[in-house]
Amino acid sequence: MDFDISKVRNIGISAHIDSGKTTLSERILFYCNRIHQIHEVHGKDGVGATMDSMELERERGITIQSAATQVQWKEYTINLIDTPGHVDFTIEVERSLRVLDGAILVLCAVAGVQSQSITVDRQLKRYHVPRIAFVNKCDRQGANPIRVCKQLRDKLGLNAHMMALPIGLEDKLEGVVDLVAMKALYFEGADGQEVRVAEIPAHMVDEAKKYRADLVDAVSMFDDQLMEDALEGKETEEEIIAAVRKATLAEQFVGVFCGSAHMNKGVQLVLDGVTRYLPDPTEVHNYAFDLDNNEAQVELFNVADKPTVAIAFKLDDGQYGQLTYVRVYQGTIPKGCELYNTRARKKFKVGRLVRMNADKMEDINEATPGDIVALFGIDCASGDTFCGGGLNYSMASMYVPNPVISESITPKEKKDAAQMAKALNRFTKEDPTFQTYVDPESNETIIKGMGELHLAVYVERMKREYKCEVVVGQPQVAYRESITQSAPFNYTHKKQTGGSGQYGRVAGIMEPLADKDYEFVDAIKGGAIPNEYIPSCDKGFRKAMEKGTLIGFPIVGVKMTINDGQYHPVDSSDIAFQQAAIGAFREGYEKAKPVILEPIMKVSISGPTEFQGNMFGLINQRRGVIIDTTDENNTSTVNAEVPLSEMFGFSTILRSSTQGKAEFTMEFLKYGRVPNAVGEELMKKYQEERKAAQK
Repeated sequence: MDFDISKVRNIGISAHIDSGKTTLSERILFYCNRIHQIHEVHGKDGVGATMDSMELERERGITIQSAATQVQWKEYTINLIDTPGHVDFTIEVERSLRVLDGAILVLCAVAGVQSQSITVDRQLKRYHVPRIAFVNKCDRQGANPIRVCKQLRDKLGLNAHMMALPIGLEDKLEGVVDLVAMKALYFEGADGQEVRVAEIPAHMVDEAKKYRADLVDAVSMFDDQLMEDALEGKETEEEIIAAVRKATLAEQFVGVFCGSAHMNKGVQLVLDGVTRYLPDPTEVHNYAFDLDNNEAQVELFNVADKPTVAIAFKLDDGQYGQLTYVRVYQGTIPKGCELYNTRARKKFKVGRLVRMNADKMEDINEATPGDIVALFGIDCASGDTFCGGGLNYSMASMYVPNPVISESITPKEKKDAAQMAKALNRFTKEDPTFQTYVDPESNETIIKGMGELHLAVYVERMKREYKCEVVVGQPQVAYRESITQSAPFNYTHKKQTGGSGQYGRVAGIMEPLADKDYEFVDAIKGGAIPNEYIPSCDKGFRKAMEKGTLIGFPIVGVKMTINDGQYHPVDSSDIAFQQAAIGAFREGYEKAKPVILEPIMKVSISGPTEFQGNMFGLINQRRGVIIDTTDENNTSTVNAEVPLSEMFGFSTILRSSTQGKAEFTMEFLKYGRVPNAVGEELMKKYQEERKAAQK
C-alpha cells in the first residue's frame, strides 16, 4: 500500500481546564481500537487516563505534558496531541500548536466559553490553526450547547454553527442529530461503540430543519453551486461537506458538535468531523528560513523526494533516556540516516526511531512527510530544526512568554546538590518558560516560571524523579523599574592613572517609551563622538538598565537619544565610553522621576452566584480592579486585574471562603505602576537587604 498523505490528520485537543479534554482523547483511543478498556481521569479503578502517563497528572487529575499518539479512524491516520488546559502550562500548548494542522476546541456545555478557552482560541488564531468545536458534558445539569455556540460567536468572534443537535439533554441525553446527513445517531453497546442510524424523532424535525438551514446559509457563501442548489432546496450532503471544509480551512467557519465523552455519546461524529473538515499536511503552508541566504523565507513541501526538514517540538526524559518528539515537514527520516541540527551546527545519526502512543512506543523504520515521531538519544533543545541533504534551514521558533514569578530553592541535604543541578538542567531544556539562575548577591539558586502551580509541579518532580528534596524560599515577583518624564543628561567620565587614562563625555536626553523596553537613537552631529564609540554608548546604556537604583530590578520603557559628547585622541576607548554612558544613564534616571512597575495578572474566578459577594471582597482586598462579571445558571464569573504580589496562596483562601466551590485561573496581562505606599515599602526592604549584605 502506498502511503497517502491526504489521509493524515495532525490534530490537537485544546480547551479550558476540566472541559473533559483528556476524557475525549480516551474515547478517541478506544473507538479507534488503540486501547481496549476505558479508564477515567478521576476513575475509581485508580488507573487514570492513558494520555496522563505522569504519576503527578493522575494524582491531580490534570494534564501537564502534552502526549502524542497515533490512531486509525476508518481509512484515515490521526496523530493526536493532547495538550494541557491549565494556564501555567501555556508553553506545552504553544509547542503543540506549532506542529498541529488542525484542532478540536472542547467546551463544557454548562460553563461554556471560559477564560482559558479565550486564551486557547487566541493561540489557535496566532498559529492559524483551523478548528472544529465539541460541546462536551451535555449530560450535565444546566447543559445548553446552543447557548455555547452563541458564546463562540459573541465572545470569540468565530463564525460558529451547529453541526449536530443533542437528542434530549442532561440525564435524558440519548444521542445526536447529524445536521449534514439529517439522521439521528444513537450510540449503543456497553461503551457506545455501535452507532445506530435512525430517522430524526418527530418532535425535533422542525428544530433540525431550522439549524440545518442556518448551517447551509453560513457555508453557502463559500460555494456558489451550493448557494444555487440551496435556493431550490436541492443541496446534497457532499456539497455541504465540501463547503464546510473549504470554510474551515480558510479559518472562516467553526462547526460545532455536541455530546458527552463521559457517556460515550457523539464522539464518533467528531472523528468524522476531523477527517472531513480539518486539513491534511499538504493543505497547510509551512515555511522555513534559509540560513545560508540571509534568512530568506522558503516554502516547505510535504513530499518524500525532497531533502528532509523536521522540527523538534518537545523533549522528554523518560525511563529509556531522552526522547525527542519530531514533526517531519519535508522529506523522510529513515532509520540510520544522518541529519544536521542547524542551531547547534552538529550532525547526528538517527539510531532508534519510534512512534509514541502516550507512554508506550513501537519501533518504525521510516518517518514520512507530515508524520509525528520520536527519536532516541539525541542531544538537542526544544524548537531545534533538523535538516538533511545539505540544507541549512531554520523553522520559526515558538512564542515564549516571559516568566513572572521566581522562588529560591536549596537542597535539604548537601549531597543532593548534584541531583538538583541534573534535574534543573533537564527541566530547562524541556520547558523554555522554566528558567533558573544563581543570584550573584545571595548565591541562592532561583527558579522562574509562569505561576505557583508551574513551580510546584517542578519541585514535586525533583522529589519523585530525582529523589531530591528541596526547601523552597518565598516567592519573588518580577518587578520592573521605569521613568515617567524626560530628563537631559551630560556626563563626563575621567580617570587618570599612570600611563593612558580614560576619557569620554556623553550628553543627550532620556524619554519614557510606551510600547518597547528600550530604544537607542544616535543624533550626533559633526563627529562629537567618533562612529566607532557609538555602539559603546548603546552597550553602556543597556548595561545600566540591567539593574535599577530603586529596588535593583531591570529598567524598561526608556528611549535614549545622544546628541553631544567629547572624546580624547589618546584617552578615549570603548570602555571609557561604556562607563560614560552608564554614568550618563544614572544621572538622567535620577531626574526622570523613576517608578516601580509590577506584573498585573488577568484573574478569572468562577463559582456559585451565592458567593459572588465573597469573590468581590477577595479581589478588593488584593488591590484588584473588577473588569466585568457574568451570571449564568447560578454561576458567576468575575474577571479582574490583580497585582501578582497579592495573589500568593490565593487558591487556599478562595476555597475556604466559597466552601471549595469556586475556582480561578490567572495569566500575565501587563506591567502597571505600584502605589506609592507599596513602592516605599519595597524600596525600604531593598535598602535593608543591601545594608545586611554589606556587613
